[in-house]
Formats: sequence, structure tokens, C-alpha cells
Amino acid sequence: MSQLEILHILEQVQSGELEPAQAITRLKMEPFQDLGFAKVDHHRELRQGVAEVIYGAGKTPEQICGIASAMRQRGQKTILVTRIDKAAAQEIAQVHPLDYNQAGHIGVIGPLPEPDGDGSIVIATGGTSDIPVAEEAAVTAMALGNKVSKLYDVGVSGVHRLLHNLEPIMSARCIIAVAGMEGALPSVIGGLADAPVIAVPTSVGYGASLGGIAALLSMLNTCASGVSVVNIDNGFGAGYLANIINHLSQKPCL
Repeated sequence: MSQLEILHILEQVQSGELEPAQAITRLKMEPFQDLGFAKVDHHRELRQGVAEVIYGAGKTPEQICGIASAMRQRGQKTILVTRIDKAAAQEIAQVHPLDYNQAGHIGVIGPLPEPDGDGSIVIATGGTSDIPVAEEAAVTAMALGNKVSKLYDVGVSGVHRLLHNLEPIMSARCIIAVAGMEGALPSVIGGLADAPVIAVPTSVGYGASLGGIAALLSMLNTCASGVSVVNIDNGFGAGYLANIINHLSQKPCL
């Protein structure tokens, strides 16, 4: 049940169209839908402000389509599907209007919402090889209603490339810094910007990078203030967190 649906019920009680007991019955309706292979959480948006996101890895295209159908039947206009390959995306697109981002292995069913965040989210990568994780973050943030700016391949091996883009960095509401190798980019950005920096270590790098562990440890040990770290290759988690930061002023104080 979405916030709009609950607001409509409350308005009906206020106008006398609905008895309070009837409203309680509606609100007590099962908050999830059991599909057998999945239990779709229709109250996620009410609790957290964001509808359930479909994690596609390990799910068949048929299962993803079934979950998406249940969500669309309940009025969900934009549905995010993460970690799907091109073949799965093609099958899903035969059933639902899927816009697939092949680089980020992520797709959006339905239209992207108009950006309504407090400002812009800047996504920077150390190198071109980090773009897949950055694209997952970018699509996630856009699907949740944020304006996104991308600064790709601005790593510390040529730091002048980053310094050439100080204006978007200085004016961002939140910055996502994606990097592999030694993971130095978030520290540099954290020393320049006054916005929160979300560091994303990637599994890009040579042998001693240990599949992203070296970058993860570097980011956890940064001396720059205002830097938080998500898991290795977790572009989705970074985009989601940036969305929360970019909508903080819209959250009512109770």
C-alpha cells in the first residue's frame, strides 16, 4: 500500500465516506503478497519511502516478471531490477517495458520519475574499468528521483582531470566516488568537497588488489572526513544511500 493510498483512506475517514473501523480493516490488509517463490513487500515504500527493488541475480526471468507484475498491479510505476544480464533483460522486455543499462547490468521497468531531490548527485570513477559499478549507482539514483552528473575516468593517476571538474564537485549535494586499485579517489574528493562522499571500492586491479579488498581497506582508513564506505562493487547501495541524503530535507519531523 502506497502513501497515496493511505492518504486517500484518511481523507475518506475525514469526509465521512469511510468509517474508522473500515479504514482499520483496509490498513490491516496483508502487507505482502505471497507468490510462492517470493513474498512481495508492498508496504516497503510506506515504511522506507522507496518501493521494493528486485535483485535479479539468481532469479529466472519468469520470476522477475512475476514479481514485477504484482508490483505493477498494485500501482507501482517505476520498478528497479538489479544484477541482470542481457539475455534475461531481453526476456523481461517481452513482458514489461524495461529500459536496460547493459554496462551496469541494471534495468528500469516504467518511466523514470522527475528529479525531486534537494540537489545533484555526482558520480566519479577512478578509471573506465569502474564504470559498470558507477552505472549501477547512477541508474539507481535516477530511478529514485535524483539528478545525476557523471565524472568518469578522473582518478589519481592523472589528478588534474579531477581538478578540472571542481565546480560540479563543490556544488553537489552528495558524491559517489567509485575506484579500484588502491582506492585513493574518495580520499582526494573528501579533501575537496563539503558534501558527503560515499566511497565504492571495486574489484578492479592487479593481483595484490585482492578483488577489491585493498581498495576497501584504503577507503575505510581514509583520513578525509565525511567519507562513508559501502561494500565492494555495491553501486546499488551507494545510489540508494545518496538518494536518502538528497531527500533529507523532505522527510517530515515527527
